[in-house]
Amino acid sequence: MSEAIENCSHDCSSCEANCDARDPKSFLEAPNPKSSVKKVIGVVSGKGGVGKSLVASLIASGLQKKGIHTGILDADITGPSIPKAFGLRSRATANDDGLIPVKSAGGVDIMSINLLLNGETDPVIWRGPIIAGTVKQFWSEVVWEDIDCLVVDMPPGTGDVPLTVFQSLPIDGIVIVTSPQDLVSMIVSKAVKMAAMMNVPIIGIVENMSYLECPDCGKKISVFGESHVEDIAQRNGLKVLGKLPIDPQIATAVDRGAVETLNGDWLNDTLEAIEKLPHKE
Repeated sequence: MSEAIENCSHDCSSCEANCDARDPKSFLEAPNPKSSVKKVIGVVSGKGGVGKSLVASLIASGLQKKGIHTGILDADITGPSIPKAFGLRSRATANDDGLIPVKSAGGVDIMSINLLLNGETDPVIWRGPIIAGTVKQFWSEVVWEDIDCLVVDMPPGTGDVPLTVFQSLPIDGIVIVTSPQDLVSMIVSKAVKMAAMMNVPIIGIVENMSYLECPDCGKKISVFGESHVEDIAQRNGLKVLGKLPIDPQIATAVDRGAVETLNGDWLNDTLEAIEKLPHKE
């Protein structure tokens, strides 16, 4: 460490040393000059298939319904599902100021790679650095106008893009999405440790596919076995902010592009926790 300090060039952008002199804000990308974003919330998961994009969509839609102007930056470049959930068909446009997000029926501003492709089923076959660069562009070149809360739907895992988001965007906090299986304990712990290493606050945990409610008697059935999310949260000093059921109506609404028509109270605590976070000056 002392040798690294002695040989320091004071250019953190080209240095791999993890020294105390490194400014944690040195990698932050500047937003578009025409943007105004008060809060940035990341929605993350340690593995795929747990409903992270669904939770991100419900958070954005829920905040928007409360009069909080919300945007979604779809950072899941190779698996973008946000436009379909909101029923968006038009492509994003641009002017002299930058890229303009597409507005949903409910007023949520959305930017996703699928809004720039010729067809929504066109694959994105890019290497990591290009994908990471695109995520930065969605922050620095998109005009996020008068956004109270920008929700970033991140790809699963702890790879290039989550690292890029944590380093490049001024994240105010993250919501970790999980599911009831035993394996998830290890996966959540990885996400928690990454957030700690990057000095990113964790708002809490949301469990998806938590239970199935019997349509006849209302009994909650644990399809994947008993949930361990409370234990996981307690071990990591976190709060459980919501539990989403397995509900065909939710899946149908998302498939129809009508996620904004869902009005369950599953994420009320999540929305309240996000609202309480202080605004950027």
